Amino acid sequence: MKFVVTGALGHIGSRLVRYLPEHFPGCEVTMVDNLTTQRVASLFDLPRTGRYRFIEADVTKMDLGPLLRGATAVVQLAAITDAAGSFDRAREVETNNFQATKRIAEACAEAGVALIAPSSTSVYGTQKDVVDEDCGPEDLKPQSPYAETKLKEEELLDTLWRTGLKVVRLRLGTIFGTSPGMRFHTAVNKFCWQAVFGVPLTVWRTAFDQRRPYLDLTDAVRAVGFFLEGQHYDGRIYNVVTANATVREVVDRIRAEVPTLDVRFVDERIMNQLSYEVRADRIQALGFRFTGDLRRGIADTVALLHHANADTPVAAR
Repeated sequence: MKFVVTGALGHIGSRLVRYLPEHFPGCEVTMVDNLTTQRVASLFDLPRTGRYRFIEADVTKMDLGPLLRGATAVVQLAAITDAAGSFDRAREVETNNFQATKRIAEACAEAGVALIAPSSTSVYGTQKDVVDEDCGPEDLKPQSPYAETKLKEEELLDTLWRTGLKVVRLRLGTIFGTSPGMRFHTAVNKFCWQAVFGVPLTVWRTAFDQRRPYLDLTDAVRAVGFFLEGQHYDGRIYNVVTANATVREVVDRIRAEVPTLDVRFVDERIMNQLSYEVRADRIQALGFRFTGDLRRGIADTVALLHHANADTPVAAR
């Protein structure tokens, strides 16, 4: 088996490329990344059980034909992923993310290669308390240019599936957990970083009890492996969410690891002011089981950082 992972050195990709040889012994993993984030360290100490090949390239420009030759499936992770920062880079996000997915999807359709296309639960903009994949268009109101582009990618992939592309679309919750290529720009990981380095967490006052979907990175890579193994390329959308939690619950779990955590409430408006729970019953109906844990993910992240700041004590483990 040959798997192609684009954006392979990023937060999800750097864990996924280590997971694949473990789950699919003997597979070949072709890793593609344009190195704009310079996460070269994601290539360090790859498992010896894997058969790896790294290609430095931009998937919006490279010749995809040779890349897909003999491939079993592509996991398309090449994207600018900072939703909050996408407001100042809307055109760049649209050009990079949508064009990357479009080129890869069209090339996969032509080559007969399956595609796993991660999307995001940030495409939801609902006033409902609970939402799932069968929601109506009135509940799809993306709150950022990043999310708007993800929804546009989903629509493109649906069109291509109807004309023969083997694809599945995964709406991932906000990722937490550690990886060689991890970043700290999303909620849980960012809060962990700030806590360890003694930076006060700023929380919009009325957002403290807002509920949002989160995804353990372990569950994220397992979900990709689940679809690769079962070849569930049915064109459908699947929510992938480990837990729905409030900001208060996240803060309490971080405070259990960093007792000196300082939270300061502000009245500035935040990017997404909605509170909702995202259900992931559809993927569980296929047989997938979530094993991730918000408490453990936070503890693991803090543990990796705890020696970096001697002035901030962390709980003993």
